[in-house]
Amino acid sequence: MPPATPPPQTYRVKSFGCQMNVYDGDRMAELLAEQGLSPAAEGADADLVVLNTCHIREKAAEKVYSDIGRLKRDDGSSPLIAVAGCVAQAEGEEIMARAPAVRMVVGPQAYHRLPEMLSQASAGKRVTNTDMPAETKFDALPKRRRSGASAFLTVQEGCDKFCTYCVVPYTRGAEISRPWQALIDEAERLVEAGAREITLLGQNVNAWSGKDAKGRAAGLDGLIRDLAKLPDLQRIRYMTSHPNDMTEGLIAAHGEVEKLMPFLHLPVQAGSDRVLKAMNRSHTAESYLRLMDKVRAVRPDIALSGDFIVGFPGETEAEFAETLALVDSLAYAQAFSFKYSPRPGTPAATMDGQIAAEVMDDRLQRLQDALNRDQLAFNEATVGKNCRVLVERRGKFAGQVLGKTPWLQSAIVEADVAIGTMLDVEITAGGPKSLTAVERIGVSA
Repeated sequence: MPPATPPPQTYRVKSFGCQMNVYDGDRMAELLAEQGLSPAAEGADADLVVLNTCHIREKAAEKVYSDIGRLKRDDGSSPLIAVAGCVAQAEGEEIMARAPAVRMVVGPQAYHRLPEMLSQASAGKRVTNTDMPAETKFDALPKRRRSGASAFLTVQEGCDKFCTYCVVPYTRGAEISRPWQALIDEAERLVEAGAREITLLGQNVNAWSGKDAKGRAAGLDGLIRDLAKLPDLQRIRYMTSHPNDMTEGLIAAHGEVEKLMPFLHLPVQAGSDRVLKAMNRSHTAESYLRLMDKVRAVRPDIALSGDFIVGFPGETEAEFAETLALVDSLAYAQAFSFKYSPRPGTPAATMDGQIAAEVMDDRLQRLQDALNRDQLAFNEATVGKNCRVLVERRGKFAGQVLGKTPWLQSAIVEADVAIGTMLDVEITAGGPKSLTAVERIGVSA
C-alpha cells in the first residue's frame, strides 16, 4: 500500500473529449473546492491531478498512460493522481494494475464520491469506484456558484441506442433524464453567476423527458421553452442529438423560440443505408434528409453540424461515395469526422471486413476536404451580415475579443468590452475556422 500523504491543498482537473466531460470536470472542481482545495496556479505543480478521460477517440486508454507518465516530477515524485471518466469506467482494474502512481479510479456516474475517496487515498489506500448507483449523482453535487458567459448544463445521461461501434451504453449506463425542477434551479444559478448562454447536454439530449411545474409530460422542447422564460438568459443551445428523438415539437421550437440559437448538431455517421443498419442506427439517409428539410423549413438560416465515421467494417467505396453525396446535398456549416476504430466489447470490433488503415486514411481525407469546403463556404456566406456575438474571452492581441455568433462560429472583434457582453457586429471576413467582425457602434447591449 502506498504511504499516507498530507491532504492535498491544490488541484488540477484535465478534461478530454466531449462537452459532457467538460461539464463533469467543472463539477469535480466544484466538489474539490467544497473540500477546501484551491486550483493550482498556471504552470505550478498541483498536489492532486484528476485526468477526466474520454473513450471515444482511438487508443484512448494508451493516451491515459502517457498522460500519467508525464505527471512525474523532476525529483521522481508524482502528485496524487485520479483517473476519472469513461476510460476509468471501462478499464478501472487494468489502470490500477498498470499504473502504480494512480491512487483513485472513478467512473462518470460515481465522481460525486470523490471527497470520501480522496480521504482514503490520502491515508495511503488505492481506491476504485465504478459503480452506477440507482440514485442520481446530481443530488450529491454542490450548488453551482460560478459560470462563464457560456455554460454547460447536463440534462440527460446514458444511452439505450447500442450503436455497434459505441462504448457509451457500457461506460455511461442507461438513459436517464434529470428532473425538470432540478434543471430550472441549476439554470437559474448559472444565470445568476453570469451565464448568458446555456448549452443543454446529453448523450442523446433530445431524448430528455420529464414533468414540468404543473405535472404535465414534457420533452426537450418544453424544457427549452421554460428556460427561455429566464429573463437574463440570452441564448439556448443543445447537443448531442439523435435523429430518432428529433420530435415535431423540437423542430417547431427552432422556428418559435427566439432564444434557441440557429444551430443543430445531429450526427448521421454515414450515408449508406446498409452501413447505417450495420451500425444499428435507427434512421436511413432519406429519413435523415427529411428531418433536415423540416428543420430548414422552420429556420432557413440554421447552421447544420454532424458526425461521420469512415471505414466502418465492410464499407465499400460505393458506400463511402453515398456519404460524400449526402454531405454534398446538405452543405454542413461544421462537422466532426473520424476513422472507425474498434472498441473492446462492442459488436463492431469483431465484425468481418475490417478496413485497411490506408483506405480509411484516404477516405477521411476526402471527406474532410468536402466538409472543410462547405464550412468555408458557410463562413464566407455570412460576410456582410449583422448579428450579435457573445463575448467569451480576450483575443490574442490587445483590444481584441473573441465570441460566438448565433451559428456557433468563432468571431474576432476589435472592441473594448467586458466578457459576457452581447456585442452587435457586422461580419467583415470569413475564413476556414473563424470570422472577423467589427462592432456596430451605438447598438450594443
